[in-house]
Amino acid sequence: MTQVAARGKQNVIVAILGAIAIALMVAIYFLPVWWVSLTAPQYPKTAFPEGIRIHFHMNGVFNGCPRVQKKEIEEEVVLDCVHEMDAINHFVGMYPTGAGGVVEKAFSPFLLFFLALLVLGFIIPQPKLRFAVTMVGWAIMVGWMYMTMMTPGGIRYQPASYIKSLVTALGEGKEEAGEELSPIIAKLEEELKKSGSSFVKAEEVRSKLEETGQKQLSEIIGQLNRGGEGMQTKSLKQILEEAKQKGEGKEVNIEILRQAFLTDQARKPPEKRQKWTGSGMQVLLWHYEKTLGRWFNDPKRNVPLVKTMTTAAWAVFWGLIIIPPILFFLGSFGPRIFYWLMGIVPALLPVAFVVEYSAWLYWFGHNMSPMGAFTLKPFMPTVFGQGKVAQFTTHSYPHIGFFLMLAVAVVMILAVLIRRKQLKEQEQQAA
Repeated sequence: MTQVAARGKQNVIVAILGAIAIALMVAIYFLPVWWVSLTAPQYPKTAFPEGIRIHFHMNGVFNGCPRVQKKEIEEEVVLDCVHEMDAINHFVGMYPTGAGGVVEKAFSPFLLFFLALLVLGFIIPQPKLRFAVTMVGWAIMVGWMYMTMMTPGGIRYQPASYIKSLVTALGEGKEEAGEELSPIIAKLEEELKKSGSSFVKAEEVRSKLEETGQKQLSEIIGQLNRGGEGMQTKSLKQILEEAKQKGEGKEVNIEILRQAFLTDQARKPPEKRQKWTGSGMQVLLWHYEKTLGRWFNDPKRNVPLVKTMTTAAWAVFWGLIIIPPILFFLGSFGPRIFYWLMGIVPALLPVAFVVEYSAWLYWFGHNMSPMGAFTLKPFMPTVFGQGKVAQFTTHSYPHIGFFLMLAVAVVMILAVLIRRKQLKEQEQQAA
């Protein structure tokens, strides 16, 4: 009776630890996981107390700059530091932050759901019940994912924060409106010159942008109207400004994406235009292509990247359909190593994030466009701590979401150790 009570107590402890891990995963999705900032002389602390700061979430990149409220400075609108960071980076040929982790961000709800199912399966000691519960969860996940990624209007099934991040990644439309960037170039030119980086003059930058279609002072950006007949001459900046007048919210942001999509399609030959479906997969792939070409209209480089990301998106989609049921079956009825994987894989969440984050930083630093105003040698951006790029000091540190990931790891390791001790005791008693 004592042994049975002990096993029951151990099951309860493992279940509580698993429930804590799942709750932490839910919180992680809505919290910043990592933050990065740039500081430089032209960004004084009085106006930029934390430099140009951005926050990385599981589902996007968000503004990390606080509202400045001082006697000499009072901001009515918080500076969009995502746009500011992208504007700075593109001078050295670096793609916008929105070009990184696009598949991971789009599928993050389903990937976390899968990890939660692994935890749920691990805490259930009975194999048959474990398999039944995890398969029901898998069916729910696949149904949600299919509706989101494949059905018309499926983008609405994504969390509002993800949709907001897509709109943020479009920038403020300044580059499409042809607003001058030369004041910033002039400041950076002198500083990059000191660092030994090669550079071109602002006049040459303007000429290059005009040749590649980036500066569109004279180009009319067509837009199909809602009825699909006729065209309007609205730029992305106009679309964003009109949307601000309507307020904010999920539906407004979806409408911004739809209008921007129609604008892009209207610029293409009729035979190559796509109809707006609003599926998650359509928005993902179109937005990635849009983000790549936002500063650098270079089809020779961008088209292969879009094809690669298309393959990756479909691989993740089908992987989440095929792999979970196999793992759940083996974790319930196969060799015990697969059962342990159900507890160990969620514990590797912080490691997986750091590896993924580092890989994307490497990609950004080694895949810079030659269209940048300045030329830097390929480099590895700082993953953790402070670094130096030209005259900029970079700061890269974990945020609260990453510490919660570490908590998930600790909780799941404890659950695995307790379960291991429990099963070892049972085997000894059976012998």
